[in-house]
Amino acid sequence: MPSLSFSTYLVLKAITIAALTLYPSNAQLSTTFYASTCPNVSSIVRTVVQQVMNSDSRIGASLIHLHFMIALSSDSIQSEKDAGPNANSARGYDVVDNIKTAVENSCSGVVSCADILALAAESSVSLSGGPSWDVPLGRRDSLTANRAKANTALPSPSEGLANIMAKFSAVGLDTTDLVALSGAHTFGRAQCRTFSNRLYNFSGGNPDPTLDSSYLAALQQTCPQNGDGTKLTNLDPSSADTFDNKYFTNLHNNRGLLQSDQELFSTTGSVTVSIVNSLSSDQSAFFDSFAQSMINMGNISPLTGSKGEIRADCKKVNGS
Repeated sequence: MPSLSFSTYLVLKAITIAALTLYPSNAQLSTTFYASTCPNVSSIVRTVVQQVMNSDSRIGASLIHLHFMIALSSDSIQSEKDAGPNANSARGYDVVDNIKTAVENSCSGVVSCADILALAAESSVSLSGGPSWDVPLGRRDSLTANRAKANTALPSPSEGLANIMAKFSAVGLDTTDLVALSGAHTFGRAQCRTFSNRLYNFSGGNPDPTLDSSYLAALQQTCPQNGDGTKLTNLDPSSADTFDNKYFTNLHNNRGLLQSDQELFSTTGSVTVSIVNSLSSDQSAFFDSFAQSMINMGNISPLTGSKGEIRADCKKVNGS
């Protein structure tokens, strides 16, 4: 993932944006929504993602982060991509533009940017060794954005577990969703600024005691005190670009990079501990849970039917 905790956090950081900026709808998404209007959309998206991944190993995690982020950028709309949690970290907008162009060349004016992001997230995971799932489709694009709510509603890397659980619950996601989606931190990078407090000044001027001592030393070497806060570090030190369940093994070994990661396992008495144990011992169980939680996340109040629009340019509202 990019430099922040939950998106896409899944994705993982921007997951609450859907509930904050989209409108409720009674219409249902469908995995066959484009069967007659754009039957090759999934393969088109996958082809572009694969091409980019051949030269940019980080792009899969970056595209997960964009999942459900409304990437508007205009004089009249304050985009969530410029919100504090996303500023200077979200990337991959050019890839989304390339996917949109490829899709438009095949079936113009049919597929929304929201659905393109959902398909790109699935391709990013599966092409990195993770699970594949049938993506429910039929979303339409929002006409608005809400940077202010993005600034306050997105979980931060140093936020306590209780607060994060409450934010997930508020949008209809349960504790299993929280732990499974956290597993997206099995690939991608984080900026030093998102965890440097754990290295030097976590409590009383001392490092976070839950950090493994050798891991702490390595991180302090990579991210010296008062150094470059934008420097990148692997979220998963064991397999940075592969989607697997080693993220949960890292938590067992006190090698969760972000405070919000490690608290899933190190918070005594938390219901998340048993879920971490289960997913760390069974990669297939993690893959199944992650795929289902991505679907659950994708069902958070999408625009459907006649609401919103099919954006011609994913960066701006039509006609702006």
